[in-house]
Amino acid sequence: MLTKKIFAIIVSFCFLTMAASTVLAAPSLNGPTGMIHTPTADVPQAFSAGIYHLDEAKTGTLNMTLLPRLEVGATRWNPDLGDDTTAFHAKWGFMPETAMTPGLAVGVEDIGDEYERSPYIVASKALPLGFRVHAGTGGGRFKDKVFASLETTINPVGVVTGDSVFPATTLIAEYDGEDTNFAVRLSILPGLKAEAGWRGLDDSSYYGLSFTY
Repeated sequence: MLTKKIFAIIVSFCFLTMAASTVLAAPSLNGPTGMIHTPTADVPQAFSAGIYHLDEAKTGTLNMTLLPRLEVGATRWNPDLGDDTTAFHAKWGFMPETAMTPGLAVGVEDIGDEYERSPYIVASKALPLGFRVHAGTGGGRFKDKVFASLETTINPVGVVTGDSVFPATTLIAEYDGEDTNFAVRLSILPGLKAEAGWRGLDDSSYYGLSFTY
């Protein structure tokens, strides 16, 4: 009986984490729905958009889900030096995440090879105690590399203190194959998130807003 109760608690944690991460999903800096510089197996139901300010550039992303679990999108880069560049990407979540198995997705960043065309495969899985892990590999910027990230959502249902509500906040740690990055993703309103972080690349920071539906 005790074993069954422990198993039920673990499964409940997994479902809670899956629900929270779906709500807090957002475009990555490179475009596809993901963490900081890496994609996840998540595919929002309709669309997601984000605008970010980096030390060396500004970037805006728009993603649309045209078919079930097929995300397509474009990212517009506005470097401080050089011309504006648009990079297209696509991701197919061919295996949805369950309480017992990871979600799996394949995709391509920068389909037109403006910077570096990068196909990838990535897995995402909720863990007990509110954690969720993502890991993948591929070609292009991911060639001969493994990327991984860990996220945890603080207060997925909200903590009421007096008349105020502390919003759901996701803490992110990521290794993108070359550098380690960290970020905080704060849910302001349903679907609307503020994000700020630090990137190991050139020891630089970023911040921005995103909306996911």
